[in-house]
Amino acid sequence: MQSNSIPKLEIKVIIGLGNPGPAYCATRHNIGFQVVDALADQHYGSWQAKNNMELCSITFNDHKLLLVKPMTYMNDSGKVLSYLAKQGVAQDNILVVHDELELPFGVLKLKFDGSAKGHNGLKSIMALGGSNFLRLRFGIDRPVNREDVPDYVLAKFRETKSQIDEKIDLALQLIADYLTVSSQ
Repeated sequence: MQSNSIPKLEIKVIIGLGNPGPAYCATRHNIGFQVVDALADQHYGSWQAKNNMELCSITFNDHKLLLVKPMTYMNDSGKVLSYLAKQGVAQDNILVVHDELELPFGVLKLKFDGSAKGHNGLKSIMALGGSNFLRLRFGIDRPVNREDVPDYVLAKFRETKSQIDEKIDLALQLIADYLTVSSQ
């Protein structure tokens, strides 16, 4: 699940990528929102609306973390970076959780730096802050035809809720493992 080339970073913020609104809540593109929602629930956090985002502060092993859900739609996710910069958060203090077409459903991989590979949420973040951040790539598989990608990512999972929840739990464990190792 994790490569040895992942640096130990002081993560202060976890951004889950997705689109706001009930029409998108259970779609493949919103798996980032689902993961940070589960993390907030696990740590008894509550979300607060602020400007163009929702924020939730949690404590993990005596370490304060800010969870962020951009409410700007995927293509403008990077707009939250100006707020984070004002809070003293550097690019390498951020973990972004996002859907990944290049991985089979539920395969989880941490990656540091690199390209956006066509992901508009990552493109937005990189355009406004660079690529020097950690990502948790959550595999959603890909449709056979490239032209089906926009509809595919905005569609609901074909997997069951229990299968999705199981993979979200694995994502939370991967995040916990990384945060524990990087704080030692």
